[in-house]
Amino acid sequence: MLTLWTFDWVPPPPRGHVRDIRLRWALAEADLPHAVATVPFADRGHGHLAQQPFGQVPFLTDGALTIFESGACLLHLAEKSEALMPRDPQGRAETRQWLIAGLNSIEMVSVPWWFIGLSQPAANPLEGWLHSRLTHLEAVLARRDWLAAGRFTVADLLMADILRVPALRAALGPYPALAAYTDRILDRPAFASAYRDQLAHFAAADAARAEG
Repeated sequence: MLTLWTFDWVPPPPRGHVRDIRLRWALAEADLPHAVATVPFADRGHGHLAQQPFGQVPFLTDGALTIFESGACLLHLAEKSEALMPRDPQGRAETRQWLIAGLNSIEMVSVPWWFIGLSQPAANPLEGWLHSRLTHLEAVLARRDWLAAGRFTVADLLMADILRVPALRAALGPYPALAAYTDRILDRPAFASAYRDQLAHFAAADAARAEG
């Protein structure tokens, strides 16, 4: 049995953006049976750290196997379903490389850019770096609808989740292909289902806390 592990509760921000949504979305796209289990948000103890050494979520268990980091979990799920990654060698290679590109070439720039922006500096020192990366990605998606294999894959799922952060979406104005791509991927029913599920999960936690 696949089990997706997330926090028992988080404050309103970052609800809707906790990274277990990536796994929820992939599981919905692939229609893979699974359970959802939790670790405490407030007390990240030894049991949690034994599964995820940085005290983060999500992590995934598949029988006796435990996998942490959302990218690694997505690749594990992709091996289970052709809905997430094609089975031919070229399609698999393209999917893997673009998933890693999302993590290493886009998110590693966009997250610190966003974090610096929270303090509203006069100038964000990462602005030029971010726009350089977005310019290169715009050139790719101006020529095709999907990142890999000529079809939706888990690489598109990850990239759209990176690009949907509100501050980053607001920065996509000069990048019409990226904006259209993000809207199109997020319009998939499996994303809507995953988003609802995450919000419902934390809303139920609110109710339990109120009763407690």
